Amino acid sequence: MEHILGQEWEISPAGGATGEAFYAKFEDQRLFLKRNSSPFLAVLSAEGIVPKLVWTKRLENGDVITAQQWLEGRELKPPEMNQELVAKLLKKIHRSEPMLGMLSRLEKSPLNPDAFLQEINGLDDKVLSLPSVQKALHFLLTEKDHVYSEEKVVCHGDVNHNNWLLTKDNQLYLIDWDGAMIADPAIDLGMLLYWYIPEENWQDWLSMYGEVLTAHLRLRMKWYVTLQTLSSIQWYKDKERPEEMNKWINFLSEIL
Repeated sequence: MEHILGQEWEISPAGGATGEAFYAKFEDQRLFLKRNSSPFLAVLSAEGIVPKLVWTKRLENGDVITAQQWLEGRELKPPEMNQELVAKLLKKIHRSEPMLGMLSRLEKSPLNPDAFLQEINGLDDKVLSLPSVQKALHFLLTEKDHVYSEEKVVCHGDVNHNNWLLTKDNQLYLIDWDGAMIADPAIDLGMLLYWYIPEENWQDWLSMYGEVLTAHLRLRMKWYVTLQTLSSIQWYKDKERPEEMNKWINFLSEIL
């Protein structure tokens, strides 16, 4: 990265799963750099969903480096996910025509329940033998034809509180868009409500978002959260982290 910015810049890894992200600092200038970000980043920046894109550079080897504003801020805490700021930003994302158009141009096809059910093929025998997992699979297959929705929007896919950045001037961003897809908004809504909002407050939260808690929306959210939970159980098993794996097994038992 030094040869792009110059030797005077101080560059440090930003962590993350890919190891392709860096912080860069020089005097009062600060940038967040990433290698081979999706072209989708430009629309996210223009829509005010992520910190502003400053420049994009293509290297001789074909890699593309993007530089965004590096803003002073912090992740949201779990109790803060009930704020109107969160509901409004998620609605803005789900209603954004420019974002939907850009993802469509990147040849992302809208995903239906059948496409998501392919994830079941990644479960190993030990996970499949768990009683709560068998109950979940029965629910998913029984309700598959009942959870279809005409509504297809840009979904983030991982609305974990760690991905919400609140800056010092109270500007909220949703970062880490590597899993973006065109699908049922119930994917994002279910994850957020099931993980962070007491069920008796779901309608209040959805009112801030601009939606009514119908029986069909409730079913769709439960269906997608069940599927996401199965993926989490398998992921933590593969990583040999039994404590977290058991946490998700217990969560699965609670929601079914």
